[in-house]
Parts: sequence; C-alpha cells; structure tokens
Amino acid sequence: MATATTTAAKRKLVVCGGNGFLEHHQGSRICKAAAHRGWSVTSISRSGTPHWSSVSSSPNPPEWSTSVSWQKGDILDPSSYTQHLEGADAVIHSMGILLEADYKGVVSGRESPIKGLQRAFSATKAGTQNPLDRKEGETLRPQESDGQLTYEVMNRDTALSLAKESSSRKVPTFLYISAAAGAPVLPARYITTKREAESLISTTFPSMRSIFIRAPFMYDSSRTFTLPIAAAGGIASMVNSAVGGRLTWLMGAGGIKPLKADLVGEAVVEALEDKEVRGPVEVPEIERLGTRAWRKNML
Repeated sequence: MATATTTAAKRKLVVCGGNGFLEHHQGSRICKAAAHRGWSVTSISRSGTPHWSSVSSSPNPPEWSTSVSWQKGDILDPSSYTQHLEGADAVIHSMGILLEADYKGVVSGRESPIKGLQRAFSATKAGTQNPLDRKEGETLRPQESDGQLTYEVMNRDTALSLAKESSSRKVPTFLYISAAAGAPVLPARYITTKREAESLISTTFPSMRSIFIRAPFMYDSSRTFTLPIAAAGGIASMVNSAVGGRLTWLMGAGGIKPLKADLVGEAVVEALEDKEVRGPVEVPEIERLGTRAWRKNML
C-alpha cells in the first residue's frame, strides 16, 4: 500500500514567486514546506534560484532546496512560465508589492513627498489591459503612462492572469497569498486590489478550487528586523482582542496577530491537501492549519 508521502510525491505544485520571504515573498517557505511533504515543487520567479542571504540567515542554499526546481519566468509574460503549469495539481500566486514606486520614492527621499504621496494615495490607478480578455500568448502591459507596477498590476491582474492560465490547463486548485488587512500607512488600494482579485478569481473560475490565504505580518528569527515589529504587533493584537476586535478598523494589520513565516508555509500546504478548505482563510484558521501540519510532521 502506498504511504501518504509516496502519494504526495506524485502531486505537482507550481509556486509563482517562490524565492522570497515576506509579504507575497512567502514563497520560499511554501516551497520548503511542500518539499518536506513530498510534493514535486517548481518555483517560478524572475531570478530563478533565490538569493539565499535575502530569505534566510545563510548565503548557502539549504538542504531542502535541491528538491525544488527553480525556474526563471516573468509573471507579466505568461509564455515564459505556462509550460510549467502542465500537469500541476496546484498553482500558487505568491507575489505582489507592499509599496508602490511612488511611496518608495518618498520614503527614500528620491521624490517630492507631496507629489509622491498624492500619487501613491490616489483613489484609482491603472492595472494592465483586462487580463481575462487577454489573447493567448499576449503579455500583460501596465497601463500607467510610465509603466508603473501598481497594486492593480501586481496584486490583482497578475493573479487573474495566472488563474486564467491555470484554469485553461485544468489545474484543480489555485491558491492566492492575500492579506489579512491593510494598514493606516498604506494606500487603501493595497488591500482593495487583493479583495478584488479574490472575488474575480472565485466567480470567474468556479470549477477551480480557489483558496485565499489572508496572511498577517510574518516574522522569522533569520530575519532579525522582523522580530521587534512582530513583538509590537503581538501586543497590539492582544489589546485589539481584549476589546473584541473593535480597533481593527483603526489598526489594520497592526491589530492582527503576527505569525511565524514557517507556520504560514506549513498552513498553505495543509490547506492544499485538505479538500474541504476553500475560499478566504483568515488568521485563526491559518494558525490552526499550520499547527495541524506541525503535529503531522512530528509523527
């Protein structure tokens, strides 16, 4: 009789954005968890093999990384990655942006604060041409006059395009790394574009099981700068919980319990393997799935 590991080894997982750490760069932790669970894992990113010093405490590749096929691809150019979707059991969109170029320019001092913030916090910005009407082989073209990679492009339209390509290849499960909430310091479009992606994916591709991991802030001891942020977030989330979550509207993601990056990675793979999981997965459920996966790994 085949063991669970043997069965899982026959499953193919494609992670678009699988070589980073935080935000939508949770991909490397997902690849790690899936490889340990016996999946055949392909990671697609612009660089291919990760720059390990940026996602771990060592510049050297970890042992598990040899179990992953690290491929180069451009999420804006489906022809660069669609061959890897063939025969996949699940596809994950794990990329996006936390800050747009305008906001980064203001923070770094390269752009006028007034001009940059006005543009960053504008109510709407252009994405690409309609990714759902895109012709076969057509690249996604950012529609802002300067070609800016906006939230609409990276958080919404690339996800829709990847979901379309996955659906057309009969991939049974599509998982999107979303977010638990926005934050007062971020433009509202950061979270609204994610929610738009969730809604459009679920309604446009009803035959495909869609999972939306609404992840909180993630931390890890290998990335020391995340620890004090997580500690502050943990205190804020306890205060928010003590008042029944009534401060969430004010605190955004800052009032939601942070989670360890590895636990979120385990939760993602556990969600893929649990056929009952679909739709939005909130932080308490992410924590439950991650804990359940950890217990399985201990057996």
